[in-house]
Amino acid sequence: MTNIHDIAKLSGYSAATVSRVINQRGYVSDKAREKIKSIIDQMDYVPNDVARDLSRVKTYNIGVVLPYTEHAYFNQMLDGIMSAAFKHGYRVLILLSNYEQDKELEFLEQLRRRAFDALIFTSHGLPLTKISKYLRYGQIVCCQDPGEVQIPAAYTQRYETYVEAFKWVKERGYSRIGLMQNRDYHVSATSEKTIAAYSAVFSKMPDPQMIVNEVMTYQDGYQAGKYYHQLKQQPDFVFCNSDDIATGFRQFYLDQKLSAPDFMGQEHQLPSQLLNFSTIDHQILKVGHAAMELAISGESKIVRIPSRFINRA
Repeated sequence: MTNIHDIAKLSGYSAATVSRVINQRGYVSDKAREKIKSIIDQMDYVPNDVARDLSRVKTYNIGVVLPYTEHAYFNQMLDGIMSAAFKHGYRVLILLSNYEQDKELEFLEQLRRRAFDALIFTSHGLPLTKISKYLRYGQIVCCQDPGEVQIPAAYTQRYETYVEAFKWVKERGYSRIGLMQNRDYHVSATSEKTIAAYSAVFSKMPDPQMIVNEVMTYQDGYQAGKYYHQLKQQPDFVFCNSDDIATGFRQFYLDQKLSAPDFMGQEHQLPSQLLNFSTIDHQILKVGHAAMELAISGESKIVRIPSRFINRA
């Protein structure tokens, strides 16, 4: 395979001069430029992007760790990340983890080997304390409140809005509240804040029977509706974890010609706008955009994005 030194040898000019022509930087005489371009065309030479990026100490690649893509939260996050990456001329590499710690360690080791300029963890299975140790090898951004862990972060402020939403639910006399979650609150920061807000408003933990975990898609919402309907004491209100999921929940009752419990969604998607049900807008697009800006800039700071409760009752 032809390299820059072959071009230099055939043209009679130095590798440094050839490099200036290829990268269009620095002074090169017209005679030298024409000769070198002629050899490049003759040899059908294409610069090695990997080698060139390494010489710049940049790859222009940002790794984005996603547990999965089924949930609306991660789709919106990725949209925000991609828009910022495009603006700055960066490539995004999607790294699916399924919350497997070994996979996440593998991605961190790739950062250590300079496969990426930075990593964005949209969510994670590894403890943040372990992830933060790899900051010495490159920028890492998480998309949750890092608490006491010193790591750059962009995240939405959920707790206050969850409290507002649960107060609204309580004021309307609902008492048997169903909760849908991606993951159990012991391992998910989002679920933990949901449970904490519920407990603050209702002065008790939710009934475990009313919590359905592993809910990520429209179909999962449909199955959750079936589960709630089979309970001896059914919920009178259901707090769904996305608008798509809420639509699946609603559809189960429609298909069975039953009256669905009242409900709300999250993520301010098209279904809640078309069907006019309440939701929570976590402004995930802005979170994704901010996360990518931190990944590119290398800044060590926290960006907090406010969320809002949208009451359509």
